[in-house]
Amino acid sequence: VQLQASGGGLVQAGGSLRLSCAASGRTSSIYVMGWFRQAPGKEREIVASIAWRGSSTYYADSVKGRFTISRDGAKNTGYLQMNSLKSEDTAVYYCAGRQGSALSTAAVNYGYWGQGTQVTVSS
Repeated sequence: VQLQASGGGLVQAGGSLRLSCAASGRTSSIYVMGWFRQAPGKEREIVASIAWRGSSTYYADSVKGRFTISRDGAKNTGYLQMNSLKSEDTAVYYCAGRQGSALSTAAVNYGYWGQGTQVTVSS
């Protein structure tokens, strides 16, 4: 499985961005797609996750009400719509795929990773 993340960039506080994660290869292995982020000097943290064939979602408290995770199974693509961005959202964002069906928040439980896309929010 290969994951290709895109859509990052520079945006002013209060603005929006939509990240995409295109999956290829043995995509039937993916049961959960997650978005993680890592800011300089900080650990990688879960942002949101979604069941690839269902409707279950998870959001970190810090992004609830501002970010929306979704997926298009026909296109094998996941999305992270980010609204009302804040300077503290600045980080490298990674999409990840998990073979297990539980919406895990731990990065160690995701076996497939995209290359990361930089999101910078200026205040």
